Amino acid sequence: MTPDELYQLEKDLQAPALNVRITALNTLATQPTAVALPILQRLAQNESFLIRRLAVMGFGNQAPDKTALTSLQELMTAENDANVLAEVANALYEFGEVSIPLLVQMFEANDNWLLRQTVLSILQESNHPDVLLAVSLKALEDPTQTVKETAILSLRQVLMSPLQPQALATLAELAQSKIWRDRWRAATALTGCDHPQATQLLTQLQRDENHYVVAAALDASMGSGV
Repeated sequence: MTPDELYQLEKDLQAPALNVRITALNTLATQPTAVALPILQRLAQNESFLIRRLAVMGFGNQAPDKTALTSLQELMTAENDANVLAEVANALYEFGEVSIPLLVQMFEANDNWLLRQTVLSILQESNHPDVLLAVSLKALEDPTQTVKETAILSLRQVLMSPLQPQALATLAELAQSKIWRDRWRAATALTGCDHPQATQLLTQLQRDENHYVVAAALDASMGSGV
């Protein structure tokens, strides 16, 4: 691209209209890393969190470039906006295995509900049940109920791994929780697990005092829990 075209592209990346910004971002993704990264690094310093979030998406498009990864690592500590940090987590995952410890680091360093739920959702897509279990157990202590529920549902992935006994033990405790939403999510997490203990827990939850829990347990027993 000519200097004038690059100038217009950077201008379009900051346009008020979302469709213009997205089109520009897609165009930038086709450019050499040496061209794209300086533009993205400038955008990452923009006052608007929407523009910074767009820059983060752009860094993800540059995977597996090491400089792009370094830029994201710097944003892990420099950025304060939860929306941008959640996008940093998504972008990091584009870099593969190297992102796993970084995602755990982000989870532990920030107690924002959006970021924590994002990290949990990403880890559910990874082939690291040990990491997912460890992070989920920490998330169960989170004061935000939605984060806790995301962690409970994450245990469904762990149930399908060699760490099934640990996941079952945790779900058995949750099935006794005084908080009905914990029992409700535990029932859903047991969907598809044919272990005798899972069957026993679902039978127990089908007799729960809360009708939402009962419905989830019945759905899970039929394999249709969501």
